[in-house]
Amino acid sequence: MTTTPTLVRKVLEGISQLDDVGIHLLRVGVAIIFIWIGALKFFPYEADSITPFVANSPVMSFFYKSPGEYKEHLTHEGQLDPVKREWQTQNHTYSFSDGLGTVEILIGLMVLSYVFSRRLGMVGSILAFLTPLVTLSFLITTPEAWVSNIGDAQFGVPFLSGGGRLVLKDVLTLAGAVVMMADSARQLLQRDQATLPYEKEPV
Repeated sequence: MTTTPTLVRKVLEGISQLDDVGIHLLRVGVAIIFIWIGALKFFPYEADSITPFVANSPVMSFFYKSPGEYKEHLTHEGQLDPVKREWQTQNHTYSFSDGLGTVEILIGLMVLSYVFSRRLGMVGSILAFLTPLVTLSFLITTPEAWVSNIGDAQFGVPFLSGGGRLVLKDVLTLAGAVVMMADSARQLLQRDQATLPYEKEPV
């Protein structure tokens, strides 16, 4: 029977105790994603880049004035085209992006709020779970999530484009949110249990 060397065992025992640190790091990581990307939504280049996702989404497209015309007005990151920017303004692209960015920042802050409010942290975790459900649906509704058929042999499913690969990463956010929700629920239950009035046992 093979036994684990003492040094390796100690290392493994140390790693096995990282659960508490891990959940805190997970919350901070999810919050950073929401706050940072949410803040970028206030800049035109980021608002332009999400146009295909919003325009093709059955639950978001109504926020745009002319969602069906977005392909004619797309720009690349770093590109400045005043005419296309003007169309995006008239399309409500930037006003919607500002609103979305505000929501994402608030979710990130609520995730962090678990430090002083378990209930608010729980709400943030639930919203962090629901958000990826929407974004992952873009893989179904957005043609630009997949490599276009413009000559190369690899196109369509399963060949994710840059945007599609970015969306796919939300699977990790979804999984992390489940862990955060479970931890928040556990802490709320423990707190309620600790505050229950003392009941004397029958004599």
